[in-house]
Amino acid sequence: MLLLTRFFSCLLLITALVFPVTTQAEDTLNIPILVYHNFNPTIPGSMNLTPERFESQIKWLKDNGYTIVPLKEVVAYLQGKRATLPPKAVVVTADDGWKSDYTYMFPVVKKYNIPVTLFIYPQTISEGKNAMTWDELKELKQTGLFDIQGHTYDHPNFKHARKSMSAENYQKYVKMQLAKSKQILEDKTGGKITLLAWPFGIYDSYLEQSAANAGYEMAFSIDARTANKNYRPMAQPRFMIVAGQSMKTFVAIVSAANAKSQVLSATR
Repeated sequence: MLLLTRFFSCLLLITALVFPVTTQAEDTLNIPILVYHNFNPTIPGSMNLTPERFESQIKWLKDNGYTIVPLKEVVAYLQGKRATLPPKAVVVTADDGWKSDYTYMFPVVKKYNIPVTLFIYPQTISEGKNAMTWDELKELKQTGLFDIQGHTYDHPNFKHARKSMSAENYQKYVKMQLAKSKQILEDKTGGKITLLAWPFGIYDSYLEQSAANAGYEMAFSIDARTANKNYRPMAQPRFMIVAGQSMKTFVAIVSAANAKSQVLSATR
């Protein structure tokens, strides 16, 4: 009897290792959300990416069976309003409102007919030669390929602000950054602003609650992980794509997310 008990114990252990039990929390797709910044090859910067590199990445995704889906479809899935997503789903986003979104990104987006979400902080729009104008932003939105969403009013560093302000002033400041951005973008573009990208990827429980109170349904960081239902709605991660990454690194980011989803599917 002792030997038989040990046999079944070992069998159960092996089964658990080879066929892990899938809990409800694990039963979720893993979606890589990519975030870009500046595509202008004449402006140096660690977050830059040349338009040629951007196009090569989009072409690779298309050639290898990935489906670039609108961020709002992923949000609906993460909220449980949508049952699933297309196979090998990937999201493309860009932050800030650089002129290069219009000059360099737009032609690639049109060529490959892909959806993109632009997270904009309105204080920069029409301010300087490297920023988009409101007319350009509206033109992008009117194509149906670009969705415009929020990135606070003037891209603050909330960590620095919290240290330098009184608690009362900081609360007012956060509320202004979230509400003013939302109002201006809705007035200027005519669209509903329900999504938020955290400036510098900075967020905490207070900021998350403040965003929810301001009417945002979901917010995104740069935590370099795949988005899935296990994360809080105001702390969904994204992968920042920059010039210092090789094509091999880019492929690894999106391939690993898909492989993880396949493993989870196999355990059901």
